[in-house]
Amino acid sequence: MKPWLQAALFAVLLLSLPSTWAHQQKEAITRVLFNARTGNIEVMHRFLLHDAEHAVKKLRHGDSDILGSPVDQAFFSEYVYQHFAIADQDGKVLPLKPVGHEIEGRFFWVYAETPIPAAIESLSLRHDSLRDIWPEQANLVNIERNGVVQSATFMGGSTELTIELSQQ
Repeated sequence: MKPWLQAALFAVLLLSLPSTWAHQQKEAITRVLFNARTGNIEVMHRFLLHDAEHAVKKLRHGDSDILGSPVDQAFFSEYVYQHFAIADQDGKVLPLKPVGHEIEGRFFWVYAETPIPAAIESLSLRHDSLRDIWPEQANLVNIERNGVVQSATFMGGSTELTIELSQQ
């Protein structure tokens, strides 16, 4: 077989490999929901299980088993609680109460909540989970209030972002 034909066939083979074999993007999605029924702001963080596993290994400097170890799961959840915060328009930090975590398919979910303040005009957000480990980590936060969704993306040098809620 001619060398150029071998190279062409090899290139086609590489392009046909499943995308799951490629390096995964470092990203997480968080949903902040104003739930009028419960009177709470509900926070739902979704991380790739693969990223959570590697983060625990890096942070604990050793092996981890995020699937089988409740200790590793609790460790990662606590890490997320420490790296996410919301404050109102006056800079008052809203105390988030941990609700729990779960593994669902290829995702690791972390949950928290806080009562909805009587008068809330904006939210200042900090979400640096995994950004201290991987500078390329991007954390998307979707805030949903009264059916309106607004987004903030933490990437690069962003450390605190503010979402105006007064229009909702």
